[in-house]
Amino acid sequence: MEIVKTVTPPAGVGRFLFRLPLGLYRMGLGWVFGHRIMVVNHVGRVTGKRRQVVLEVVEAGRSGFVAASGWGPSAAWYRNVLHTPDVTLQIGTRTIPVKALPLSQEEGAEVFTRYASRHRRTAMALLRLMGFSVDGSEADFLAAGQRIPFIRFVPRPV
Repeated sequence: MEIVKTVTPPAGVGRFLFRLPLGLYRMGLGWVFGHRIMVVNHVGRVTGKRRQVVLEVVEAGRSGFVAASGWGPSAAWYRNVLHTPDVTLQIGTRTIPVKALPLSQEEGAEVFTRYASRHRRTAMALLRLMGFSVDGSEADFLAAGQRIPFIRFVPRPV
């Protein structure tokens, strides 16, 4: 497995499509996404302004919610939550106060391998979108999971 191109976040129509769920959440229609898509409400590390990003829930359980930074460690939301980890998530109709904790490369590999076993086609498409050349083997998913930054959002007391 190798990275075949440098990936930049989408602009124009692509950006609009990626942010479309945010508009639905703002209209109170977050329930349409079930527990698969969430909005992370965070603070800009430079501006101090409130920011929002739409992310796929890679894994959810008692230990929190895991999301990946598909655009790598330089993604603004990723750097923001590392700088100010106390954020809130909107999932469905709930808003949950959480603390953002980065996963190790090993944990990321395990999480992504489990995700790929549940959503193989989506995992393959995401890896291609991120610039990986993959054949769909478990070794590819493990290797990709080690290179993708993951954050676990752990519920915190109100």
